[in-house]
Amino acid sequence: MTNDSSPKKQCSAVVFAYHSMGVHCIKTLLAKQIDIVLVLTHEDSPSETIWFESVANLCQEHGIRFSTTSDVKSDELLEKIKTLAPDFIFSFYYRHMLPTTILATAAQGAYNLHGSLLPKYRGRVPVNWAVLHGETETGVTLHQMVEKPDAGKILEQRMVPILPDDTAFDVFNKLTVAAEQALWHALPQLINGTSIAFENNLRKGSYFGGRKPEDGRIDWAQTAQQVYNLHRAVAPPYPGAFTELRGSKLTIVSARLAKDSFLGMNPGLKVLNDTIFGICGDGKALHIKALLCNDKPISAENLALEFAL
Repeated sequence: MTNDSSPKKQCSAVVFAYHSMGVHCIKTLLAKQIDIVLVLTHEDSPSETIWFESVANLCQEHGIRFSTTSDVKSDELLEKIKTLAPDFIFSFYYRHMLPTTILATAAQGAYNLHGSLLPKYRGRVPVNWAVLHGETETGVTLHQMVEKPDAGKILEQRMVPILPDDTAFDVFNKLTVAAEQALWHALPQLINGTSIAFENNLRKGSYFGGRKPEDGRIDWAQTAQQVYNLHRAVAPPYPGAFTELRGSKLTIVSARLAKDSFLGMNPGLKVLNDTIFGICGDGKALHIKALLCNDKPISAENLALEFAL
């Protein structure tokens, strides 16, 4: 005898989604027989490296109606959603806050999937912030959407570890699986109206804003662990941690913490025994395995010759 926890009735949903997280969460809704009547997503920006999966492509494959309108406050969009009369509204890594007028159109509630263990790391790019701050774990949270960002009551959470050498990309891949698990587990109770939500105590967390490529600039006076955390937080496919020498931009592609001590050496890049090191303020260093100079790979030998290191 099987234990089938799938919902017994089909419900409809309007979904706001982007990124791989959006793709996998939409797939989870489809697997649970949710009737997705409309998807709102973003047009890819030509200035952004698109390394993630496409919600628009997924919708085309499954014949789901979608739009890339960027004006979520328009009367036209509100009226369209009212006409669709969805049971649910879901937001999966969508980049705009949804007005309460839209949230109110969902008969059974509006829910967001956030990439942290709320109330920690509310706001933008939570994965990158968690890695930057040296966290050893993070997760995903399914919560009610309210007027303020990431402030609604919590329905489901899943934790993932952040290992010492994990980059933000590594962690994001773990969170994509955790998001599927959290949504899969929560959907039957949501649809049947038996969900139990618990308080999202904002006093125990903090809000973080977005990050810009310039925020990846390295301060070699910091400890090696701090610089390494920065590298892991913004390593490719993100823009990367960088420094500048004689007008050239040098970006770390791959690195590890070095085991040797470099006490007494000036902080900054150094080539020793045909190996690139980033010497830090605490006398420890990063062993830099791959480096770009003005977006082109540069070897330890050429780095030493060109910059007298």
